[in-house]
Amino acid sequence: MTAVKARGAYAADQPVVPLTIQRRTPGPCDVQIEIAYCGICHSDLHTIRSEWPGTLYPCVPGHEIVGYVSAVGQNVTRFKPGDIVGVGCMVGSCRQCDACTHGLEQYCEHGMIGTYNGPTADPPGHTLGGYSQRIVVDQEFVLQIRHPKDMLPAVAPLLCAGITTYSPLRHWQVGPGKKVGVVGIGGLGHMAVKLAHAMGAHVVAFTTQESKRAQAHALGADDVVISSDPAQRAAHRGSFDFILDTVAAPHVLDDYIGLLKRDGTLCLVGAPASPHPSPSVSGLIFGRKAIAGSLIGGIAETQEMLDFCAQHGIVADIELVHADQIEMAYERMLRGDVKYRFVIDAATF
Repeated sequence: MTAVKARGAYAADQPVVPLTIQRRTPGPCDVQIEIAYCGICHSDLHTIRSEWPGTLYPCVPGHEIVGYVSAVGQNVTRFKPGDIVGVGCMVGSCRQCDACTHGLEQYCEHGMIGTYNGPTADPPGHTLGGYSQRIVVDQEFVLQIRHPKDMLPAVAPLLCAGITTYSPLRHWQVGPGKKVGVVGIGGLGHMAVKLAHAMGAHVVAFTTQESKRAQAHALGADDVVISSDPAQRAAHRGSFDFILDTVAAPHVLDDYIGLLKRDGTLCLVGAPASPHPSPSVSGLIFGRKAIAGSLIGGIAETQEMLDFCAQHGIVADIELVHADQIEMAYERMLRGDVKYRFVIDAATF
């Protein structure tokens, strides 16, 4: 075991503070990674403040990790010291269930092991995430990063925000000839617009803020709709093949179901703390429309996403912060005061 500097909290009502944690010595199939950058996700805040049930303390969040391989186990064949790699939202799964054998580890029937707050034999008995100097991960859950080094800080959010939006876009076959809506232009939504545009779709961004119109166009949106304006929504009625809803607050889904074509899908990736108002069944059955959900992606698909983004020069729009600014970043994130993701410089741990 090796002592490593980190940041985390000892309780839901306590702030993020410096911690010293233990990382295991790499086993035969492990990759040891010196963390360079770690993104700040809203899931980090939900977990560390116990807004979602089941948080284990001390809690060290962080599942948008980019770093350099510093050591590998004797059975590791895919990585070597010096490689630039990433770790996303999970570091393990059963690898034997139907989901895992189909490359869908995120839906593991026995439960994927989260990069933080998941079960592990390592002390303290649950996984500790990327708000730290180092992490040790089984090679099967480590990803190659092929972006140039100067892009690495902005690559980190791809490990969560990128794959969360890429996976449903790929599953519903977004591409040329498809009209795609993206609801919400934030940490997830700004990535969805970039990705859908790069896939060749006609992209329409939905936002409640007129001030984001120019931003959405700059991200790659072909059109922008102020979602609170019924007239602007009505102009697109019955025209969308697919709408990706990234908003993590309750809102009226019927406003978007009516915009779908026959056989269109509204896919939810935002997880609000309380339910959306119940949608009208008639809006679904008169058009064979669907409401669906999606959760990150498997390891193979995440690697596909990273390679796609490297090929197209896609990264997140970020603000780099120091470790002692995490609480500030949380408060600004709650106010929506970031374009569009915070990333921690791990050198400041």
